[in-house]
Amino acid sequence: MLLKSLIIIVFFAMLISLAIGAGYLLRDGSSSKRLLTSLKWRIGFAALLLLLIVYGFGSGQLT
Repeated sequence: MLLKSLIIIVFFAMLISLAIGAGYLLRDGSSSKRLLTSLKWRIGFAALLLLLIVYGFGSGQLT
């Protein structure tokens, strides 16, 4: 149950990072440093999400 909750939290954090990045793109333009930082966070969240899913299937907690 904890693993599924973590997966949902990380997924929503990734969506929030996506929305924030879109806001930076509209306000600052494509050469914004804040946009790049938002992309880095989103990549980190995606990697963490992938690791959690692989761990869940490997440990048998996700079927």
